[in-house]
Amino acid sequence: MTNGSATAGDSRQAGGSAGEVFLAFLKLGLTSFGGPIAHLGYFRDEIVVRRRWLGEAEYADLVALCQFLPGPASSQVGFALGLYRAGPLGALAAWAAFTLPSAALLVAFALGAAALDGPLAQGVLHGLKLVAVAVVAQAVRGMAQSLTPDRQRAAIAVGAVAATIVLAGAVGQVAAIVLGGLAGLVFCRNGAMAAPAATRFPVRQAAGVACLGLFAALLVGLPIIAAATDAHGLDLFDAFYRAGSLVFGGGHVVLPLLDAETTASGWVSKDAFLAGYGAAQAVPGPLFTFAAYLGAISSGIAGAAIALVAIFLPGLLLLVGALPFWDSLRRLPLAQAGMRGANAAVVGILGAALYDPVWTSAVLGPVDFALALAGFVALVSWKAPPWMVVLALAVAGGALSMFAG
Repeated sequence: MTNGSATAGDSRQAGGSAGEVFLAFLKLGLTSFGGPIAHLGYFRDEIVVRRRWLGEAEYADLVALCQFLPGPASSQVGFALGLYRAGPLGALAAWAAFTLPSAALLVAFALGAAALDGPLAQGVLHGLKLVAVAVVAQAVRGMAQSLTPDRQRAAIAVGAVAATIVLAGAVGQVAAIVLGGLAGLVFCRNGAMAAPAATRFPVRQAAGVACLGLFAALLVGLPIIAAATDAHGLDLFDAFYRAGSLVFGGGHVVLPLLDAETTASGWVSKDAFLAGYGAAQAVPGPLFTFAAYLGAISSGIAGAAIALVAIFLPGLLLLVGALPFWDSLRRLPLAQAGMRGANAAVVGILGAALYDPVWTSAVLGPVDFALALAGFVALVSWKAPPWMVVLALAVAGGALSMFAG
């Protein structure tokens, strides 16, 4: 990406204030339901079409970069748009405004859920766990259609399921992604290559190298420091930073990574994990704010803040680090082939998570199966908004619990 100036007739408007960016993304943070792909549509309508901060080709190029990198694609795009419009303060303003509304709602749910008791409350929480079944099943279906369209990538996905189940926890997930990328280098080299769009996004190479170095230093150094100090706050930061570093392919992929980091350590129970994941489907903004819920369950508001910053930080560092080099990198056939394999492995990881912990913890009988199936059909066939499915299954869970009691 270069520092070239806009050509004549370019619709973009360079230069703006952090306050302007904050207000634009606060609107998006309060109204953007539907997951990262939907978020990108909201961004295009607000930033490219209505505000004309940059052109269509530049926006498409930025989206391609964020889909190539680990991390939350919609949040990375928003951060980059803020960076382009108003510099570093604009980037932070865009991230905060888009992220904090859903994070605040989920922290409030976490703090309130601890006080919930009785059959009605437990039924509602179980209904939210069934929402997680429907949502993850929908995500597996949609991602499989787009990321495993041929036999080679379907086979990589199946292999990733096996690796994730045999090598339980984060080790299996990392192994699946690495092996998937290596398999992609061998078996996924014949895909069509889109012609790169002209891109003018100003980031200095020195800043990019510094961000990449900081990303690597934290990824390697945090586990060592956390083990040496035995401080719970550092343990939290390390766990969520590692999860944020390994998320390819969309927000729902963070589910198995966070499950491996939080429930295995005893910070969060399986039931609380799935109930929070279900609640996260009802709020606008990025799904990564689920980390704030988990941090709050583990360590209150301080834990929520630590988890929230830690899970977003690696993706944002990688984004700024990659901006100066993206034009050259994305033209390499091997890079594209490796990403095809890694993305196929992501489908397998999410498929394994659909079985355990999502299905095994939520579907305990035929009524649960029927409710989860109804939620899945509502999402896939009826195109119901996620918040409506959350509300319906929460009410159904509460009602069934009261009748059973």
